[in-house]
Amino acid sequence: MLVGVEIRHRRRWQDAFPLEESLAELRRLAETAGLEIVGEVTQRLDRPNPATLIGKGKVQELKTMVEATDANVVVFDEELSPRQQRELENVLGEDVKVLDRTALILDIFAQRAHTKEGVLQVELAQYIYRLPRLTRAWTHLARQAGGAAGRGGIGGVGLRGPGETQLEVDRREIKRRIAQLRKELEEVRAHRELYRKRRRDVPVPIVSLVGYTNAGKSTLLNALTDARVYADDKLFATLDPTTRRVKLPGGQEILLTDTVGFIQKLPAQLVAAFRATLEEILEADVIVHVVDLTHPAAERQVRTVEQVLEELGAGDKPVVMALNKADLLSEEALAERRALFPYGVVISALKGWGLEALLSRVEEALRERMVPVTVHIPYGKDDLVAMFHRMGIVEDERYTSNGTLLQGRVPPNVAGWLAEWRVDGHVEETL
Repeated sequence: MLVGVEIRHRRRWQDAFPLEESLAELRRLAETAGLEIVGEVTQRLDRPNPATLIGKGKVQELKTMVEATDANVVVFDEELSPRQQRELENVLGEDVKVLDRTALILDIFAQRAHTKEGVLQVELAQYIYRLPRLTRAWTHLARQAGGAAGRGGIGGVGLRGPGETQLEVDRREIKRRIAQLRKELEEVRAHRELYRKRRRDVPVPIVSLVGYTNAGKSTLLNALTDARVYADDKLFATLDPTTRRVKLPGGQEILLTDTVGFIQKLPAQLVAAFRATLEEILEADVIVHVVDLTHPAAERQVRTVEQVLEELGAGDKPVVMALNKADLLSEEALAERRALFPYGVVISALKGWGLEALLSRVEEALRERMVPVTVHIPYGKDDLVAMFHRMGIVEDERYTSNGTLLQGRVPPNVAGWLAEWRVDGHVEETL
């Protein structure tokens, strides 16, 4: 049973995603988690009820619908306080689990995470969320639904991952586990930072794919690199970042990284837990923002992604917008939707349309961040010539009696590497 709530004094959020659209997204989340939806309840309020979020009369209506449909999970679109969750479970009965949007997203992440880092991040976020909600009701439901959760059944939604057994231990043990997870993630972060340092030592430009969940980032990565990353028409189909090399039309190589999809009301626990992964975006020279052009709320989704980028400190990065799923629109609809994003590149990652134009736009964005250089590299240092070709844009190349004269543009860090062989003036003057 889904419950949509609009709190009128929170106008800023409701203007971004109206009740109906937010509830439709909750429906997709529930289906992604493996729930069968048997009904929906909505209410608009001036302010939330401190005890149950929704009004007393609406709680009784919800209880009647739950009993009539035999629903055993109730999911609220708004975040519930521990008190509200307990009160609702008391009213609805011990056989009914009450979740909020955050718990549902955590459950989906628990299903999707596969790498060690991803599993640690989700587990930490789940413990932080559950600690203030640790009651006997949780342990009762853990025993009741543990088997189903282990098999991925409906009864386990909201209890998947660390929930089945650890919820029976005391708060001190859970706090100890949180501390241990944070320590392990710091080790992962240190390892990732070493990897980034090695990557900086061989300075290939980095391009990050970002976008609202289900915009088609993984499909685009597969189309450009044959990465064979899992892609499906589901929310959060992939969580773990994947990086592949791509050659741009001018011959320059880049590292293309897929990142976790964003969503409105992204749980704070997940943003904190996935910070090490999301920091990959901060390393990017250019961001490719993938947009589902077919989605009726595409403009609001774009604003959500831009807001998260600002929060991460990546709001000043150059952005190339990829308007995806054009193959699903008629010519008339495509023109209408295209007008909303006049600076975007229309593509279909699935059909392979517009990918060359997208890479050319990325190349232009990288070129704007490059610096002009003219270098005279002695013969015998062919690796430096190859690096110029691989990481920069060669505008002129000539051979002299004692070396190769290259003129073009390279990333600032590469220019530093080539400083020893830099020459002033034009190519003709050097010759």
